[in-house]
Parts: sequence; structure tokens; C-alpha cells
Amino acid sequence: MQFDIQELLSTYLLPFVIAVPFAILLFVLALRRGDDTPAPPAPKPASEPPPSPITETPVTEQLPGAILLVDDSAVARAKLRKLFVGAGYQVEVAGDGREALEALATGYFSVLITDLEMPNMDGFELIAAVQGSLETEDLPIIAITGHDELSARVHDYQGLYGIFKKPWNDRELLKRVEALASLRKRPRIH
Repeated sequence: MQFDIQELLSTYLLPFVIAVPFAILLFVLALRRGDDTPAPPAPKPASEPPPSPITETPVTEQLPGAILLVDDSAVARAKLRKLFVGAGYQVEVAGDGREALEALATGYFSVLITDLEMPNMDGFELIAAVQGSLETEDLPIIAITGHDELSARVHDYQGLYGIFKKPWNDRELLKRVEALASLRKRPRIH
């Protein structure tokens, strides 16, 4: 009786060669998962709440300034508002240049961020009005646009501290506003 080793391996031993390592692997994985161990007990509520972080701002620390956002797109206004409120800024929004001028007449802002293409009064007219007024001529302005041709046109304006193309980079815009917010000081009342 002669044995053909290849036939013997393929018929009888090959299933064992596959099944045994697979079974060992499943066993090890089951042990590592720890399904058989009970869940740890839930932590008991503390009798006193943990001390909260200091909420008062020291007198020496400056709060971020107020920002006026001007854009006719409700989506862009909402995104920008969320970004800057999340960074600690006070934010007021306007839908066009006329609304922005009304807000500027009643409030004080550290930075103006405006879209260039808007109805009623566009960003170019708003920039000219802001820069032409004694009360707001020192207001740092950042322009936002979704059009390349408008971006090229805005380079002619002096006093702009940045031009951001839609969609803007949140981190870069925040850095720019952070740097500009400290430039404009609130006027002293005599």
C-alpha cells in the first residue's frame, strides 16, 4: 500500500491546517474583547459640582472686539457669525451696505468684513462710504468675494486689510481679524 502524500494532505490535513489557526485566532480575539468581564459600576454623582473655571475676565485682559459682517447671503452670514461668535467676538450682521451704514452709525466695531457684490449698496460703495467718514475712516476692512474679477478690482482701494475668496479659510480669516481687532481703539469721551 503506497501513500500519495499530496492526496493525503489535500484530503485530510488541509482542512486542519486552515481550521486550527482560524480557531486559535477567534479564541484569542474573544479573550481580548473581554466579553466575559462584567461592566464597571457607574460613577456616583458628586455631592458638590466640580469647581468651574474662572468666568470673570481680569481687567488687564482685553476682550475681542465687535465685528460687523455684511453679506447678502444668509448662509455666508450664518457661517461667519458662527465662526466669530465661537472665537469670542461680538458680532452684528447686515444684509447690504445700507444696513451696514445704519449699524455703524449706532455702534462701534473693531473690524468690518464685507462681501463685494450685494444689492442696494454693494461692498465697493460701502468701503468708499466708510473710508470717507471721519468716524469710521480708521475701521479695518476685509473684503470677501466669490468672483475673481471683483477681487482684482478691489486692489485699487486703500485701507483694505485683506481680500478673501469664497470659500474662505476659517483659520486664516480668524488670524487676520485677531490681528486687526486691536488696531482700532474706542474713542474716549471727554
